[in-house]
Amino acid sequence: MPTNDSNEIREVEHDHSHNSHGALVGILCGGLVLALAGDAYLWNQNRQMSQNLGDTKDALTAQISKLGDATTTLLEQRMQSIDQEMKEAQDSTSTAIKRARAEALKTGKDLSTKLEDDQKAVSDQLQQVASAADSKISEVSNDVGTVKTDVSGVKDDVSGVKQNLTTAQTQIEKTSTDLKRAVGDMGVMSGLIATNAKDLDSLRQLGERNYIEFDLTKDNRSRKIGNVTITMTKADPKRNRYTVKVLADDKTTERKDRMVNEPVQVYVGGLHQPNEIVVNQIKKDEVIGYLATPKVVTAQR
Repeated sequence: MPTNDSNEIREVEHDHSHNSHGALVGILCGGLVLALAGDAYLWNQNRQMSQNLGDTKDALTAQISKLGDATTTLLEQRMQSIDQEMKEAQDSTSTAIKRARAEALKTGKDLSTKLEDDQKAVSDQLQQVASAADSKISEVSNDVGTVKTDVSGVKDDVSGVKQNLTTAQTQIEKTSTDLKRAVGDMGVMSGLIATNAKDLDSLRQLGERNYIEFDLTKDNRSRKIGNVTITMTKADPKRNRYTVKVLADDKTTERKDRMVNEPVQVYVGGLHQPNEIVVNQIKKDEVIGYLATPKVVTAQR
């Protein structure tokens, strides 16, 4: 049989267990109350936020409505302003077009008037020119008659000139026959040789060469003649011989004991035809002659 101590222990444990369950129930009840209170608070906060959101939405809707109205008003005002500007621009353009047309018409009339004036002036000038031409034609007709008379006299003069030319040609041909040719000191047949002043004039008339006269003396022994320089070194009038030095193309050659009227030939610049030095007179310390150079310059091949 259980003892009293055991019963007491059981009672104590039962009381302790009963007390524990009571405390737990109290805690649960307190938690439930707190949970309900929290739910009530959250519900209240949710309701408050919903109300605030609704108020904010209404305020935004009102502001958007006001903004839309203001924008519509501004657009309408801007459209009216643009319409007004376009109307003014059209009016200005229309005025400018009218002014341009008026100026164009005026310019056209002025040009037409000026054209008529110019045509009239040209017509008057043409009439004057025609009158002057008629007068000039009459004068020319009179002059033609005079010219015809003068032409007859000119024909007579031409006949006389032809006769004189024929005579001169005959004399030149006779003179050419009298002129001589000689072989030069370089073994080349020379051109026609002049032995005196008359022959030299005849050669100039023939025009085959250029002729340059020279006179070398004791005091003036050296002289540049044409494209050569001639220096007299000896003159022997008793034997009619002379000696000269010729500078051509920077090269000096001495021609010793040349005779009177003997062509001394010098090639210059590679030309086909030589220059010819001819001495016609030899005096004491003096030689007189001429240099003949070709007119037609042809180079040696």
